Amino acid sequence: MYLDKDIGISSELVHKYSDTTLVHINCVIKELRRLFLVEDLVDSLKFAVLMWILTYVGALFNGLTLLILGLIGAFSWPVIYEKHQAQIDHYYGLVNKQIKDVLGKIQAKIPGSKPKTE
Repeated sequence: MYLDKDIGISSELVHKYSDTTLVHINCVIKELRRLFLVEDLVDSLKFAVLMWILTYVGALFNGLTLLILGLIGAFSWPVIYEKHQAQIDHYYGLVNKQIKDVLGKIQAKIPGSKPKTE
């Protein structure tokens, strides 16, 4: 029964997924160019701090360990969030407000930077 099934991939399907992949790759390249060439100073600083933190994470763990931790987190986080949604949302709101306040103060002190309008 399984030997008679057609398992070939059509060229239309390949073109569809390659086109969507190309769109995503171009978006990533534009964003990286914007971050590396410091179009927005605050976003570039956030990116630089993230890369700096990731160097320490990379020094502590190897790739397989990070993959295993990511897999465990991907399946554990929804269950934990479902059980403790109210507390997590409350503390996330507090942290998000503090981060916005600090970023606002930093942007006010940096000459030439303008705060983003949401």
